[in-house]
Amino acid sequence: MSRIAQAFARAQAQNRAAFVAYLCAGDPDLDTSLAACRAVLHGGVDVLELGVPFSDPLADGLTNQLAAQRALEHGSTTARVLELVRRIRAEFPETPIVFYTYYNLVFANGVDASIRDIKAAGVDGILTLDLPPEEAGEVAAACKKYALDTVFIVAPTTPDERLPKIAAATTGFIYYVSREGVTGVRNEIAGGIPEAMARIKRHTHLPVVVGFGISRREHVAQTAACADGVVVGSVLVNVIRDNLAQRDRIAPALRTLATELVAGTKR
Repeated sequence: MSRIAQAFARAQAQNRAAFVAYLCAGDPDLDTSLAACRAVLHGGVDVLELGVPFSDPLADGLTNQLAAQRALEHGSTTARVLELVRRIRAEFPETPIVFYTYYNLVFANGVDASIRDIKAAGVDGILTLDLPPEEAGEVAAACKKYALDTVFIVAPTTPDERLPKIAAATTGFIYYVSREGVTGVRNEIAGGIPEAMARIKRHTHLPVVVGFGISRREHVAQTAACADGVVVGSVLVNVIRDNLAQRDRIAPALRTLATELVAGTKR
């Protein structure tokens, strides 16, 4: 079993949803980013989703846009992101790491070489936000070649006839984007999640996770009741933003928040 499959199997055996934490790699700098990743993982996170900093992150709300901007301003590059992954992997050998990225970053250095390097660094899966399965043939072939799992998105607006194609292209887990628009903290979770889970599950046996707008323990609990995994990002990234002046506070605050949110995954 892959690390991704093992993480979801462990969560299921413990009668809970898997917790997927999003952080932007290199935000606000490489060392602080490493400390932030360590903190959420020590807080009980099952899957680490690392955003690869990009100058035009169209699926991201302001919180994650600014995180990418901070990382880029402090010299984040693909090579440095891969070094961050290697350092995390050395310390957390069993934790799945998934890249949250955009096609231009995969294409720029050659698809085959990019996927090879991503896998060699210790990444387990890749979600390319702006790459639909219909256009993903080259990436899918490289992922199969190097045994890197693929993650694809289903949105509330995705028609039923596209679900089999998305399911067939996915090897890691399906990411249900519960809201139209971009990432960000919300006061309430989106409606219709149980119905969406049932609709997607008719086409796949893989885990289905839910993200976008989940930011409180009660949100996690509501989502965990029907989903295989819960993705939380912006509220974690905000901890970094709010403590930029005193960066030694970032890791303890993130661990505390992650522990609180993970507790909501129990069914």
